[in-house]
Amino acid sequence: MRLTRQTNYAIRILMYCGANKGQLSRIAEIAKAYNVSELFLFKILQPLTKAGLVETVRGRNGGIRLARPAEEITLVDVVTVTEENFAMAECFENDMADCPLVDSCGLNGALRKALGAFFEVLSQYSIDDLVKSRPSINLLLGIEEQPAA
Repeated sequence: MRLTRQTNYAIRILMYCGANKGQLSRIAEIAKAYNVSELFLFKILQPLTKAGLVETVRGRNGGIRLARPAEEITLVDVVTVTEENFAMAECFENDMADCPLVDSCGLNGALRKALGAFFEVLSQYSIDDLVKSRPSINLLLGIEEQPAA
């Protein structure tokens, strides 16, 4: 299965916010860190906000932050919000009634099992896991470390 660019950057937005713990993140900063357009990130932000993964704060000093703790947001949460289609074979995208094997095709069951395994693995990883796996993520993304309170 190949994930879309939208999903890739949705995960990156969440990782940035997870690394910038306790602070508001700005789309301009995230776009600069990943060398991608702000407009593209704003389009991705809408489904993330609607799904309750990110919350926005309006105003001059506004920005975005995770709506839930990073350890509670799994990769499967993000993928199911950002991907439109999980059809793994061409025959799944069309009306399967056209296929003479619709009721006896072993491919259907095998691919559904593979998709289930894919989701199972993604459900085992949180945004926090991704952030913690790279101790130098803040430096790599240009996020300034906040002094301990």
